[in-house]
This record gives sequence, C-alpha cells and structure tokens, in this order.
Amino acid sequence: MANDYMQAVIQAGGIPVILPMGMEEDIEEITNRIDGLILSGGGDIDPTLFGEEPHPKLGSISPGRDNYEIKIIQKMLQLNKPILAICRGIQILNIAVGGNMFQDIYSQIESPLIQHSQNAVRYHPSHYVYVEKNSMLSEITGCTDFKVNSFHHQAVRNVVEPLKVVARSSDGVIEAVESSVHRFVLGVQWHPEPLAVHGDHISQKIFQRFIQSSL
Repeated sequence: MANDYMQAVIQAGGIPVILPMGMEEDIEEITNRIDGLILSGGGDIDPTLFGEEPHPKLGSISPGRDNYEIKIIQKMLQLNKPILAICRGIQILNIAVGGNMFQDIYSQIESPLIQHSQNAVRYHPSHYVYVEKNSMLSEITGCTDFKVNSFHHQAVRNVVEPLKVVARSSDGVIEAVESSVHRFVLGVQWHPEPLAVHGDHISQKIFQRFIQSSL
C-alpha cells in the first residue's frame, strides 16, 4: 500500500485503516466498523469475473483480492457507506455491480488513444478529463475539465446501474463513474492520492468530500 493513500486521508481529516486480505469471514464486522472504503490501485483483474477468457495482454492478477474486494464493495453499497474507488478500484467497483472492462485498451479499442500510462512522476498531471455537468464530481471539483495523472492499461467498458459515467478523456476512455442512488460512491481512473499530497486542490477536494461523507 503506497503511503500517499494514507497521507491523503490524514490530510483530509480521516484516520486510515489498512484492511488485509484473507478476512472474508469478517466482512460483516469490517463493514460495520469502518466509515468509508477506499479501493486502491494495483494489478489486473481476473476476466472470468465478467465472463471473458484472458487476453494476451492481461497482466498479473490476484483472484483472492478480486473476490475479497467484490464482497466488501457489495456490502458497503448495501449499507450506503462511502466508497472512493481509484484506478483498479473503479474497475472492480463496476464489476461488483455487474459491469465489465477492457482487459487492454490499446489492443481492444480501435480508435487512436492518448498515453494512459505516463512516463512522468506520479504527481504530474499528464492529460485532461472532461466531466459531465450536474454530476457530483463536477460539484465537488467546481470544474468540468481538469488535468489528471494516468497509470493504466485497463479501463471500465460497459457501466451498469446504479453507476453512471461522469467523466472521459479526450479519446473517449471512461475516467470517472458515480452512483445515482448512494450518498457517495465515486470511481476515478486516475490516482488522486499523490496529486493531493503534492498540493493539487481538485484531488484534495475529492478526499475531503469522501471524509465528510463518512461522518
């Protein structure tokens, strides 16, 4: 777990608690005790979870983590507790509610793409995202376009209710989703945690709203 996740939560006024794997039998108690859930970035996701065979460009997967996170997500949604899903997190969030994803955007999307795995430090915003007006994300950030960092080769594909698409990059790749029925469920394809720690006000606002929604 990168330290930036913890520091971004602390900076926003929260107390970070790391949830280890292998606690499936304790999910009921875990979700009752925590105030909110951050789904962090990480490796690729098992495509059999959304009915596909492994693509040649699929990277390393962690089936135990996938199943564990899906169970926690579903319970947190049931309890209407806040979820902030980051990078891999937005993908597993969408799968948990019945959606799917691209296993590799560069070989599965035919139209030209921008660089989604940047060759720059993690706190450098490398491309723009364009946000839907009247979305929670636009209300939180006060913007309908802003720059983000980018470190992924997978992405959300078909989004299903209660989630809806609220931001895309210029090439059409989905960059953010949010729930239309929960008080705070937000998934972003970028990594706001190093941006927040390095003073990016938009990223700080996202973490602040997450913490406020957890109170």
